[in-house]
Amino acid sequence: MKKISFLYLFLLLFVFSVNKTIAQTFAPAVKDYIKVDTTVPVVLMGAKLVDGTGGPSKLNQTIIIENGIIKKVGNAADVGIPKNSYVINCAGKTIIPGLVMMHEHFFYTVVVPGHFFNVAEMPYSFPRMYLACGATTIRTTGSIEPQSDVNIKNMINQGIYIGPDIDATAPYFEQAGFDILSMNMIKDTEDATETVNFWAKRGCTSFKMYMHISRAEMLAAITAAHRLNLKVTGHICSVTYREAAAMGIDNLEHGFFPSSDFDKDKKADSCDDVAADSALRSLPVNSPEMADLIKFLVSKHVALTSTLPVFEPATGREIILGGGADALLPEMLDIVTKRYNRYVNDPKYDSSDLAIFKKEMVWEKQFYNAGGLLMGGTDPTGSGRTLAGYGTWREVELLIEAGFTVPQAIKICSLNGAVYLGRDKKIGTVETGKDADLVLIDGDLEKDISNIRKTEIVFKKGVGFDSKKIFDSVKGKVGLY
Repeated sequence: MKKISFLYLFLLLFVFSVNKTIAQTFAPAVKDYIKVDTTVPVVLMGAKLVDGTGGPSKLNQTIIIENGIIKKVGNAADVGIPKNSYVINCAGKTIIPGLVMMHEHFFYTVVVPGHFFNVAEMPYSFPRMYLACGATTIRTTGSIEPQSDVNIKNMINQGIYIGPDIDATAPYFEQAGFDILSMNMIKDTEDATETVNFWAKRGCTSFKMYMHISRAEMLAAITAAHRLNLKVTGHICSVTYREAAAMGIDNLEHGFFPSSDFDKDKKADSCDDVAADSALRSLPVNSPEMADLIKFLVSKHVALTSTLPVFEPATGREIILGGGADALLPEMLDIVTKRYNRYVNDPKYDSSDLAIFKKEMVWEKQFYNAGGLLMGGTDPTGSGRTLAGYGTWREVELLIEAGFTVPQAIKICSLNGAVYLGRDKKIGTVETGKDADLVLIDGDLEKDISNIRKTEIVFKKGVGFDSKKIFDSVKGKVGLY
């Protein structure tokens, strides 16, 4: 009897521990924004499905979720509906995988007197806005407050905070010479190595090189990170794309916008971003030089992150991209609007921006077509027009403008990021056995990509969050917290 009792106790504890890992508990402040959280199977019936693989969309699909996992996916007529299910009629709606966005921040930037950037952490509004738009996984690509990012990640995992799963990036690796006062400065190669080790121990899982970093310091950081099986990306200038790829960098940010490879007068370990930009603007869109660089990056397996919203020109376009004007603190909206209007009144300047913007779209498509791993990002920085969540929607829309199909754009913003993070067996596509990270959208994305702004429910591991309610909770908060 005693042996049976111990066996029974062991089995009971085992079952309890398994259930505990499956069913996450949430604090009351989080529960207020949950629309679907039930122990019975959840059935999403009759939706159009863009599954994240890049393949054609499928009509009249039904998805069954159990214990946070996708149990079945298929034609509505072929998928058996479990008894006592929670059924959601998805006729006329689109389902996509939870977005995996790869150039995200929890801070917002505004130019202050003296032409310096003031960088302010948005620990309340931005995590919420990412999840509300459908981003269930993000990478914070460069951090001003890495300890805040890691703490937010942990609080979300504990169910006491609203937001996506987070791949937290360490502070920037930069040298003196840039106009962001809160930037982390690297002294030498030893400092670069120590910085990698320090932040890896504290929960950061990636590292970002910045514009004035030297080749020696970059190589030291890459070597230290790879020793820990962690990855390095870069928004670079002193080091060319070709040099960084040869060193083994894993990822490059902002498409080709920061590339200094085409500045014929470039000096080693020196950044002249004006000359680099001028060289890009003069480069023919179908130049052999760009084709050769793309071929080299692909051969070195260097991923590229598209961040089109942060570069989107002003003329004829939204002031706050993705329709997020209500999210801004009124005083902040006034500052951004006045800056926007100055650009609009200088059509020569803006026409030049539009020309390079259109070329960048072509180059990103060429990189993708050459077999490169192109990922999507928001980058809520720059002139203040790009916000978390709203800017994420705009990235998808702009990929369509760049010539990608809807399935390709969704793949870029879901599966490709999951592949880079090494998590594609669990997230990134809508497939049986994967985490139930799903986005339910009112309308057909292939008829009108702007329907992505009609996100209704965002499922994260099977728990459905009310998108509109979350967005409503941050109105007038961006620029404050």
